[in-house]
Amino acid sequence: MPATASRREILRAGLAGFGMLSLPGMLRLREASAATVAPRERTAVIVVWLRGGCSHLDTYDPKPDAPSEFRGPFATIETKTPGLQFTELIPRQAAISDRFTVLRSLAHTGGGHPAGSLQLLSGDPDAQDKPGPKYPDFMSVAHYLRSDSRRALPNYIGVNPITRYDNFQIAGPAYLGGSYEPFALHGDPSAPDFRVPNVGLSHPSQADRLRGRLRLSHSFDDFRRDLDASGTVEAIDRFESQALDLLTSPEAARAFDLTREDPKLRERYGLNQWGQQCLMARRLVEAGVEVVTTTFDGPLCGRVANWDDHAVNHHVFDALKFRATYFDQAVSALIEDVYARGLDKRVLVVVTGEFGRTPRISYVASSGGGQASAPAGTVQPGRDHWPRANSMIWAGGGITTGRVIGATDRRGEDVTDRRVGPQDFLATIYQHLGIDYASVTIPDHAGRPTPIVTNGQAIPELIATA
Repeated sequence: MPATASRREILRAGLAGFGMLSLPGMLRLREASAATVAPRERTAVIVVWLRGGCSHLDTYDPKPDAPSEFRGPFATIETKTPGLQFTELIPRQAAISDRFTVLRSLAHTGGGHPAGSLQLLSGDPDAQDKPGPKYPDFMSVAHYLRSDSRRALPNYIGVNPITRYDNFQIAGPAYLGGSYEPFALHGDPSAPDFRVPNVGLSHPSQADRLRGRLRLSHSFDDFRRDLDASGTVEAIDRFESQALDLLTSPEAARAFDLTREDPKLRERYGLNQWGQQCLMARRLVEAGVEVVTTTFDGPLCGRVANWDDHAVNHHVFDALKFRATYFDQAVSALIEDVYARGLDKRVLVVVTGEFGRTPRISYVASSGGGQASAPAGTVQPGRDHWPRANSMIWAGGGITTGRVIGATDRRGEDVTDRRVGPQDFLATIYQHLGIDYASVTIPDHAGRPTPIVTNGQAIPELIATA
């Protein structure tokens, strides 16, 4: 349903759901299959996903002394962290580098977008692309293990979710089933007419009509209660009630309502899609959502709407320069806001794509003109896929910040210190979420217990300190 759906359409969708396996059925399936976990602090994670892969040399791991065919045109600047340098593209992040830690040494073998994404997000070791996930991504796993049907808000929300790359599905619940997919928000949260469908029918008359329909439906089923010894009917009522809560909950309506924010804070994030996606993510974790993802793609990326800066797609340096202002502003505002609102102990923020970009600059003819791309046939610079080195940043989560983990060689081609892989990445996030990654298994389609992490260890520097 489009983000601009009318109230009538939202109400109709909500009512229809009570006659089929939609929101109530999804909630029922979640509780039926969710694993039992020990009581825990309600920690949360926000993942900012750079779909297509960001150039590490042109952002977090510059190589000013590398040969010209590697280093790129951007100047190197100092950050607030002694000895740490970024490129001039991200001065706002450089100014708050004491609030996050840079990991420069993640590497894997997934050279295509699907394989690279699946390796990082689900731990699939396969180096070959495939149409969809074999294993559930960590977001779905966390959702499965930490589901709580008593909450008014879904526990896993994608604000422009991580789902696909072209015709490939790069994330998903796999054998956990569709009930563990994210509650997905599409559209541009900065648009004046943006709204979240199926949430917040807060007008009393709408809520009363919806409850009236439910009462009418239940009146036809009353005789079944006398015959039902298993409690099934009562359980169905409970799940319908949860769906109704989401449709009518003032709490849900408030969490998704960006107009409640100070206009100056909205401006600080950036009055654009990426900035407001990040602001929405902060609002959601503050409201109790535990897993939030937000993808940076679309028009703010340039002609091909992602970070896949092959020369055939973009003039890589024009593309990076075009999107840098939006990227730098949104990410730095999110990190600062997490700390300013006292969320930094329980909310972990991770900014990454599926891999880095080739250190050696390539030159190929453009396939078409547009934003950050020369006219078709014009030879322009690009950087290709590079899974052998990727830089990412980690903020909040109670970790000690202002650090650098790992290093690459003088040309940014290979990791020379503290190499970590996708399993370590996953273990670190699970550790923050209070999930025992070393022992938890989940049954696959055949009922076989499948570990959520295989031979991975949480990265010590990215674990909360006492």
